[in-house]
Amino acid sequence: MVRKMLNIEIPERLHATAISTLLQPPIVRTGLLPHTPGIGAHKAPSSRDIPPVTLANIPHIENSAFKPYLSQAGSLYEAFRRAKDGSDDGRPPSSRRPSKGEPGAPETFYHGMQRRTSGITSSPKIDSSTWSQTSPAEAPQPRRRTSGGVSRRAGLAVAPLSTIPPVYLESDFHLENPRTFDIVSERSEIVQPPSATNGALSTTGTTGKKALASNAILQEKLSWYMDTVEIHLISSISSASTSFFAALGSLRELQSEAAQSVTNIKKLRGELASLDHGMAVSGLTIVAMRRRRENMRKLGNAVDQLREIVESVTRCEELVDSGEIEAALKALSNVEHLMAGDTIDSTVSNSTQRALSQNGRLVDLRGIKALDGAGGDIAFLRKRIGKAFEARFLDTLLGDIRRHVDSVPPSKIFQRWDQASNRFRAGHIRTPTEFPAYLQIEGSLRSALLAQLKGLARSEYIMSAAIAYREAVLREFKSLIRRHLPSSSDDDTESTTSIATQESRHTTPQERSSILARNLRALDAGDAEEMLKKIYSNTGEALRRLGTQVKMLLDITSSLGSPHPNMSMRSPPRSPQLGSIDGYLHAAPSPLPPPASIKQEEIQQALDLSSLLGQAVDIAQIQITKILKVRTDQTTSSDLTSFLRYFTLNRLFADECEGVSGRSGTALKTVVNDHIRSFVSHVADVERERLLETMDTDTWDARDFNEDASDRLLRIITSSTKDVESWYKSSLLWEDEGMTSGQTPSNGIVLNGVQQVSKDKIRSAIIDEEKFILPESAIAVCRGIESFEHLLTGIPSMTQEVSSSLLEYLKVFNSRSSQLILGAGATRSSAALKNITTKHLALSSQGLSFVIALIPHIREFVRRHVSNSGGLMMDFDKVKRLFQEHQSGIHDKLVEIMSGRAAAHVNTMKKIDWDQPAQNEAVNGYMETLVKETTTLHKVLSRHLPGSSVQMIMGPVMESYKELWGKAYRAVEVKTPAGKERLLRDVDYLKARIGKLDGSGEIGDYLLNVINEKSVEAESRSTGRTPEPERQPAAIPMPNGNSEKP
Repeated sequence: MVRKMLNIEIPERLHATAISTLLQPPIVRTGLLPHTPGIGAHKAPSSRDIPPVTLANIPHIENSAFKPYLSQAGSLYEAFRRAKDGSDDGRPPSSRRPSKGEPGAPETFYHGMQRRTSGITSSPKIDSSTWSQTSPAEAPQPRRRTSGGVSRRAGLAVAPLSTIPPVYLESDFHLENPRTFDIVSERSEIVQPPSATNGALSTTGTTGKKALASNAILQEKLSWYMDTVEIHLISSISSASTSFFAALGSLRELQSEAAQSVTNIKKLRGELASLDHGMAVSGLTIVAMRRRRENMRKLGNAVDQLREIVESVTRCEELVDSGEIEAALKALSNVEHLMAGDTIDSTVSNSTQRALSQNGRLVDLRGIKALDGAGGDIAFLRKRIGKAFEARFLDTLLGDIRRHVDSVPPSKIFQRWDQASNRFRAGHIRTPTEFPAYLQIEGSLRSALLAQLKGLARSEYIMSAAIAYREAVLREFKSLIRRHLPSSSDDDTESTTSIATQESRHTTPQERSSILARNLRALDAGDAEEMLKKIYSNTGEALRRLGTQVKMLLDITSSLGSPHPNMSMRSPPRSPQLGSIDGYLHAAPSPLPPPASIKQEEIQQALDLSSLLGQAVDIAQIQITKILKVRTDQTTSSDLTSFLRYFTLNRLFADECEGVSGRSGTALKTVVNDHIRSFVSHVADVERERLLETMDTDTWDARDFNEDASDRLLRIITSSTKDVESWYKSSLLWEDEGMTSGQTPSNGIVLNGVQQVSKDKIRSAIIDEEKFILPESAIAVCRGIESFEHLLTGIPSMTQEVSSSLLEYLKVFNSRSSQLILGAGATRSSAALKNITTKHLALSSQGLSFVIALIPHIREFVRRHVSNSGGLMMDFDKVKRLFQEHQSGIHDKLVEIMSGRAAAHVNTMKKIDWDQPAQNEAVNGYMETLVKETTTLHKVLSRHLPGSSVQMIMGPVMESYKELWGKAYRAVEVKTPAGKERLLRDVDYLKARIGKLDGSGEIGDYLLNVINEKSVEAESRSTGRTPEPERQPAAIPMPNGNSEKP
């Protein structure tokens, strides 16, 4: 196809070197006849024998790389084509123009090759710029119509480009690609396998494909595809040739007009150059000299301004060193204005500065290299000034806190805390209070802080000062606690050592902590309470004052929101590159950066009130918690009043901290709660041990219930309906409660020193109009009950624990009294009683009755202090039943004793021979003893027990008498009237002596009836008469010689 396009004839000698010729077998190439190979003859190579070809990485070359070559070759080709066309037509190529109906001129060689390499999918349009590559003389001319060649083909229908396979039109067409080659060659065999001869079979088999070298149809197809593309190219070029030549003519006319214009411009420039040289140059020289003189003057002024800046900075340093920070800050502001070329403050400037400012000779010097380091020096001076203002600021605020803490008495602080704590309690009556001292702010303090904050704002140090204030306040709280602690050095040891020894001996922090802990434990209860009161009151009031200060600072800073007139000068990163001094001096001065204002958000963040107060509370409580832990043993073993004051102090302080910061103070409350639990357990143990000690040494005699015991009993009874005022006041921190004379504090128990007095002076305890004569043990129980109720009143949160301890305390009294009296343990105890008498039993019963009467009041007291009291109320009822059972046991014991004595007397009575005449008319001894014991019992019971209790005991005793003696008298055999008379005399004596006793009933009449029922047989038979009727006895002689009628 290329051969037809170029009309080049290929010599026959070149056919021998064609690729198809080289692919033929050697015999075919040499023209020899093929011969039949024999056995062992050489076999032609097959496709399997051809080694695989590794495709080389052929770099892709852009079409633009061939433009220079194609331009040169294209010109030659066009000249050759026009010469050939001219020779065919017999006229010059330029004399022939294509007509309107003729096809356009053929495309250039360059565009033809470019379209073939880029892959054409549709009829291309030729750019007119392509024809500009040749001169007008070389412009292509259309060929005339001929009878053959293209002319004959033009009359035929042109095959569309769609007849060409798409693979030729792809942009990435590469013939070296095996797949592309396979498609282009229509899968033809490169080498035709030889056919089998002489019976030999082909090794590869017959595939039916044609050999590539002998495939003439494939070569014709390729030629046809190239001819089709060529025809379409010629058609496209012909359609664009008319407009191209018209544009080319217009371009030639425009080129001639441009050449004329250039000639005119050259002439005009020559005239202007002569005019400029003759008139303008001399005038500009004069102007330049005047401007140079003005620049020199301004340069001198700038040098003077620079010298004044250096001297002003030196004066600022001197003012800062001398402590005149206000003047130094103003002078520093003038320095910045001098550097910026602005108007300065005439009140603080010298004569030179005022002269420079008034004459308007100030310029902006901030960009010159001579002042590159001035920004750092001024920033350092401003920092020093800010540090000085910060020191004043901290001294003012911390000094205000110290003065306020020292000026407010602790008693007022605790009263305010107590009112705030009781404000939300039921039944609290609101009382008017005075204005808190921590809210009072003096005008001098506010004005001083205003001036200092202004200085800090102008020196750009307000944020640093706020942070420093925060840190200083936290340190101050540690100092407030530390200054009330005892010394952390051993003063006694240091006083005996020499100065040299003291200087050479440095205690370590661990040693100082150990000494401080030892000194804290050595404090007595009063000193420890005074130390804690000072620490708590100072810390709480400092917290309140701190909150007031922060609010005042935020209020002042909000009024200082306007920007301050000064701003630290920062040197530019490099000096401006100006062409001349004139350009620098006349350049517009850049204004000072906007002055910094106080950023409220940053101030509020630095002085965050809740965070600051929270940190202060945490620091204070951490230090206080350490102190309380060191004194744990001393605190839990203190007396009741001291511990309640200790608890009240910690409760009020914790409430105050929570009200100030909103933090509950878990660590402090945990330590105090541990102390409370330990103290409750300690009090219960001590009270129990003291009760047992009192009961073991008690002789079970009646004791006087004096005024102190009566007041104690009254407080216990009153507590069932309302709180006892004396118990509440004992916990008030602002009242120093003195100890009553004659009383000794001992672990929450106040001993009233009850002493033995004469019987006529013994006073009874009265509960609900019922009197009780009590032994020492019962009075001790009353003291213990008051201690538990006092403790529960002071610490209502421990109601469950204290109530349980109180129940156990009552059970201990009940069980121990049973062991000592019913179990006769008092005979083996420290009291060393010889025996247990009726008096001991009666006093023990009276003590039980006293506690039984107190239990309902105790029960109501506990019910008032606990919300869910069902279980505790049942426990108190159980304890009351235990006491009642114990009391019933004592009564039964008395009845048993008297019954035993009566049985012994019955045995004595059975041994008497009643029929023998008596020596005198006296009553028998057994009856005298029985009556004496019975009357003594009644007398003792009546003295120590109420009438109802006496009847409850004497009734069973008389019933046992009635049963026992009735049976005994019925068993007695009396034969003589004298014997019967003796029996009647004894019964009459019994009736006369005990018939008036409470609960005696009709025992005398009953026994008389038993005796009267007896008959005397012997007397009836001897006299022969009936016995006399029953008679009443006459006067009966008493054991003491007196007589008494029944």
